[in-house]
Amino acid sequence: MISIWKKSIKGRLLTDIKADDNMVAYFANHMTPVIQAILGQYLSQGGYAICATPKRRHLTKNFACRIASEIANKLGIPYYEDVALAHTRQRVNVDFDLGTLPPEPNLIIFDDFVTTGSTIASMRRLLEPLGKNLTFFVGINNNM
Repeated sequence: MISIWKKSIKGRLLTDIKADDNMVAYFANHMTPVIQAILGQYLSQGGYAICATPKRRHLTKNFACRIASEIANKLGIPYYEDVALAHTRQRVNVDFDLGTLPPEPNLIIFDDFVTTGSTIASMRRLLEPLGKNLTFFVGINNNM
């Protein structure tokens, strides 16, 4: 897991960050070069797509989805919405249902923030048995 921002005790509140439309571009502009540095030689070979973790609280104008979509545009790869579906707002030890399965074998999974890693683990449990190669990137590491 690669994160570009570590939340601090004195920093902006997460709700303020997510409410600021400028932060979508901020995270996409800073995460894209990180992804290119790590996966660049492989991205150019094709077979990659990006998706975000499931929408649970913000079903429209979802922060993680907006960032993932923008990263996809910058990388020139497909973006898939609703790859994983969550039927509850539960965050820990949740199992997701499969929504849209991308045909690409390599998936970049983007989450806007991580605290326990439970969402990432749930995404892995859902997609790895389907033969997908997964790479996880997170905007904010909220683990203090």
